[in-house]
Amino acid sequence: MKNEITYTEHNGLYYPDLALPEQTNYPLGKYANLRLDFMKKHRRGTYTTLLTEGRLNEYLHNIDIQAHELLDDITPRLTQERGIDEILKAHNALLWTAEMNNVKASVEEIILQEVVYQ
Repeated sequence: MKNEITYTEHNGLYYPDLALPEQTNYPLGKYANLRLDFMKKHRRGTYTTLLTEGRLNEYLHNIDIQAHELLDDITPRLTQERGIDEILKAHNALLWTAEMNNVKASVEEIILQEVVYQ
């Protein structure tokens, strides 16, 4: 029977042989680790459920993918809307750097609000 529990005797007491199901082992990036930390602090039930069902690593990997897709989608759109291009970079590198840092900060805030901290 698949759900049969086995026990191990230790000093006259029987302990169930319990183990967590195997999980995937994807490497986790920045946004996955931020989500993991957030879940441990604010979404304990979801964290525990995903962990005990063996789906935590895959879930966090998908969070990372979603965050990077959003990053790849929003960054070019914001740079185009704000007129940040190679011409600006050639004529005023300092302004270009400042504008790109602003775009990066804006995109980061969007990702944190829409993917990591929801």
